[in-house]
Amino acid sequence: MSPIIAIILIIVALAIGTAAGFLYRQNVTEKKIGRTEEYANNLLAEATHKAEEKKKEAILEAKEEVIRLRSELDKEVRDRRSEVSKQERRLNQREETLDKKLDNLEAREESLNEKYKEAERIEAEAQKLHDQQQSELERISNMTMEEAKDVLISRIQKDAYHDAAVMVRDIESRAKEEADKKARNIISLAIQKCAADQVAETTVSVVALPNDDMKGRIIGREGRNIRALETATGVDLIIDDTPEAVIISGFDPVRREVARIALEKLIMDGRIHPARIEEMVEKARREVDNQIREAGEQAIFETNLHGIHHELVKLLGRMRYRTSYGQNVLRHSIEVSHLAGVMAAELGADVTLAKRAGLLHDIGKSIDHEVEGTHVTIGAELAKKYHESDAVVHCIMAHHNDVEPTTVEAVLVQAADAISAARPGARRESIENYIKRLEKLEEIADSFEGVDKSFAIQSGREVRIMVKPEDVNDAGTLILAKEIVKRIENEMEYPGQIKVSVIRETRSVEFAK
Repeated sequence: MSPIIAIILIIVALAIGTAAGFLYRQNVTEKKIGRTEEYANNLLAEATHKAEEKKKEAILEAKEEVIRLRSELDKEVRDRRSEVSKQERRLNQREETLDKKLDNLEAREESLNEKYKEAERIEAEAQKLHDQQQSELERISNMTMEEAKDVLISRIQKDAYHDAAVMVRDIESRAKEEADKKARNIISLAIQKCAADQVAETTVSVVALPNDDMKGRIIGREGRNIRALETATGVDLIIDDTPEAVIISGFDPVRREVARIALEKLIMDGRIHPARIEEMVEKARREVDNQIREAGEQAIFETNLHGIHHELVKLLGRMRYRTSYGQNVLRHSIEVSHLAGVMAAELGADVTLAKRAGLLHDIGKSIDHEVEGTHVTIGAELAKKYHESDAVVHCIMAHHNDVEPTTVEAVLVQAADAISAARPGARRESIENYIKRLEKLEEIADSFEGVDKSFAIQSGREVRIMVKPEDVNDAGTLILAKEIVKRIENEMEYPGQIKVSVIRETRSVEFAK
């Protein structure tokens, strides 16, 4: 058999196999389709049957619900008809009751009309009798009704005025007695609640020394150290036979405190010479400034006041080193604040305003030696400048009657100021005059041209004056001393004599680098 025939036979066999496979698959597929259609028809028939059953069940349930609702509706209708019937019966009863009341009212109205007519008849008869009596009274008294009325009113007014005057006098007398008693009680209560020191300020401070050898170091060679310290601080150092102690004398408490702190620092440091003295004095001044600020803050804390401007707080602290007739001005202001607050609380006034005005009433004394004007005017200007209220400013202005007080708080501050100043041991007049004399000495010295600094020391028996070396020569110091002496003799009164020392010093400073 040739290869071509074999190939043809193979191809024919493949074609026959392919045709047979196709016919077989077609027959199998047709059978599957038939079975599927039959299954689907069965499912459809079963679903239709179930749907019909569900439909019937739903219709039955709906019919049952309709029947139930209809029965409930019928019951509700019956109930409402019954309620309506009851309401109709009640309305009919009320209508009958109203008809009966209306009949009664008509009967009463007829009775009242008859009584009204009777009253009118009686009133007419009474008016006729009144006119007859009035005519008879006018005939008897020879006065008309208006004249008689005027006479009667006049007598009643006189009696009322007399009774009113007696009553007013009694009320005023009782009110005055009660007011005096109440005022005494309030003031005594305020004083009892405010405990204050009764010790007057002194003009000396004592610094303890570790040993008596330290006195020589403080004096220095030829007294240069003590002179430098007195010149830098403006106080007088007294080194006498008192064992292990140096006395610092000066009328200005700030200077005295600066000198005390500086001297204590120098003693602790051990290095005492003019340059070191100046350095320690400067440190002491800064420390005193801090103490002034802390004193102001402590005063605010003690009086429980808030919102005061920080510059006013500093000025309050400066009053710690100011005195008035020997009384510390800061302690006096705190005392006035407490007194005014207690009295305001007793009277029902503004406690915060009274305490605030009491604390600030003497604020002008912190700078009255630097600014012209009374401390009242200066204090009021400071309060306005640092945004205090008009009420506080008015209290400051009125506390010495510079203006008439118009508020209760202003009167209370005025009374508290008088109480604080008048209590036993609060003030000593001689110390104030003494301080004024020392301040006047320094004021005279500072008024001359070329003066740099001036210090009144030794209880006002000496004035030391530092001049600017570029403005005043050596010969000029003699002339300046004589002119200051003449001015002191003409303008001041003082016991004994006052020594005037004019100091001119030239310094040359260089730094080795």
